[in-house]
Amino acid sequence: MNTHQRLLRGPLFTCLGDPGEEATPLPDTTRYLEDGAIWIVDGHIQAVDHFETLADRLPAGIEIVDYRDKLMMPGFIDSHVHYVQLDIMASYGRQLLDWLNDYTFPAECRFADAAYAQAGAERFLDEMLRVGTTTAQVFCSSHPVSVDSFFSAAQRRQLRMIAGKVLMDRHAPEALTDDTLGGVRDSERLIADWHGRDRLSYTLTPRFAPTSTREQLDAVGGVLRNASDLYLQTHLSENRGEVAWVAELFPESRDYLDVYERYDLVGPRSTFAHGIHLNDDQRARLAQRGANVAFCPTSNLFLGSGLMDRLACRDAGLATSLASDVGGGTSLSGFGTLQGAYQVGALLGQALTGWQGFYRLTLGNARALHLDDRIGSLQAGFEADIVVLDPESTPLMARRLSQTKTLSERLFAMMMLGDDRTVAATWANGRLVHDRDAVAA
Repeated sequence: MNTHQRLLRGPLFTCLGDPGEEATPLPDTTRYLEDGAIWIVDGHIQAVDHFETLADRLPAGIEIVDYRDKLMMPGFIDSHVHYVQLDIMASYGRQLLDWLNDYTFPAECRFADAAYAQAGAERFLDEMLRVGTTTAQVFCSSHPVSVDSFFSAAQRRQLRMIAGKVLMDRHAPEALTDDTLGGVRDSERLIADWHGRDRLSYTLTPRFAPTSTREQLDAVGGVLRNASDLYLQTHLSENRGEVAWVAELFPESRDYLDVYERYDLVGPRSTFAHGIHLNDDQRARLAQRGANVAFCPTSNLFLGSGLMDRLACRDAGLATSLASDVGGGTSLSGFGTLQGAYQVGALLGQALTGWQGFYRLTLGNARALHLDDRIGSLQAGFEADIVVLDPESTPLMARRLSQTKTLSERLFAMMMLGDDRTVAATWANGRLVHDRDAVAA
């Protein structure tokens, strides 16, 4: 059988573990090579080393892609994003519940149309790859065709993606609500068609407690109990008005989290978006069950939802991941998310270093999604998802980086000044799926 091989040459940075919160990373948690090489064979990384070390081992005639004026990292990962909300980004002036009714629900109704859903999935994936994101956990709409469209587009591009159909059987427009059990049956069909196919995984997706009846939540819990390799995603404690509404709708539950606990929705593959208004007991309960909270800083700031206490989660042993959210967020770019996370941390007295920021965007998010044996790091055996960053993408960044003396300073400055222009190329499964200069030409 013929193999497809190539080598990417240039500076590279990757995390091998959690570097910690201090200015200096913990030993053996990061790796930087000034003249590095990533040898790719059939979509996987064969070896990562200094170019000189690998040069003598390479097969004759192998394609070498020269990125010596760039910086290679693992592809970015987004743990919570709504692909069906791309067109309502930057919609003016609402908090969560009004924003859902005024902007989100009308936009999502359009995804009942197959042609619209297909075009929307293509636009979204184009944009994700343009900003260097190669894996995401994605909310589709409540229409099964929106899921089929997304997975079809992701499969054709050979992407590792996690997605699911939104489940909601109340408190939403009729065009978006599903039958209490019919929505679960639709999910089971989608699971059979897509889960575990190529690089795709399914995530059960009740929107949030207020839009699902007890019967629907119970049915989702039953599916999850019978398939431990499925994911689950929903929202939790994003907004104080939302928390109060949940208390009215579920008076038998001691708090918002308890609604999900009652129906066995809290487990090691569960992602709860936002998690701003949690107390120490709730964080401990989430940690005990191995769940993670998706920190969506640009959305939390834009909608005025609050400041997520990242270090309180860490102290409770609760995993957190980084996410764009969108359309409540203001950028699909991982750089935008990191900049928002730094700003939230600054307001709480919780500094975010460049080491920790890029760890969270890559290996940290892979760990939260139980994919850290496949993606999130540049290591032999991993899938070849790679983002190539341009340190001279803007005159300001080039000037700023020329003033740095250490890798720590350089990473932090790139984290804070980077944007979509900084992404020169994106590789997924060993294939070039975005080339900034080719698109510009």
